[in-house]
Amino acid sequence: MEYPTLQGKLIMPEYGRNIQQMIAHALTIEDREERTRCVNTIINIMGNLFPYLRDVNDFKHKLWDHVAIMSDFKLDIDYPYEILKQENLYSRPETIPYKNSRIRYMHYGRNLEEMIERVATYPEGELKNEIIRMIANQMKKCFLTWNKEVVDDRKIFDDLREMSKGKVDLSEENFKLVESRDVLQVAKKNKPKKNPSH
Repeated sequence: MEYPTLQGKLIMPEYGRNIQQMIAHALTIEDREERTRCVNTIINIMGNLFPYLRDVNDFKHKLWDHVAIMSDFKLDIDYPYEILKQENLYSRPETIPYKNSRIRYMHYGRNLEEMIERVATYPEGELKNEIIRMIANQMKKCFLTWNKEVVDDRKIFDDLREMSKGKVDLSEENFKLVESRDVLQVAKKNKPKKNPSH
């Protein structure tokens, strides 16, 4: 009896040695049509190994890519999809550009900072005021998420002024924000209940 570990390294272990051997067999079939039929059968078997993934987008496409990889891209058949190219198999994806600048207030996060920078450049008017009102209310929610205490609207307006470099200057008379107790009430209501049986 031959130990499986002595039969060579599995290219994609999740499919097991039998699938790997079926693909190796398909490579030996000389008739192209017969070889394509054989690989179609192998694809169906591979699909049956992961039935819960059948509804995943491009599942079949991925299976064909995996067959190409396990055959070391040597299978000469009519692929029903544009398969992965060997040179792209180990290519690294492009790095995502990320701002390295320090976030001034961690509890507000970078997205709110960027929204404030952008809205500061908007022309004066109702649209700008409405966006600022939404941003200020979101700032209050973020503040209360991190600091479970009542926050004065003046604190939010001061932070907004500072983060916009003085371009957004709100007054408590003109802008009313959501009450702290309302924000905390909603947060409490949305908090998942603990199961008493645990």
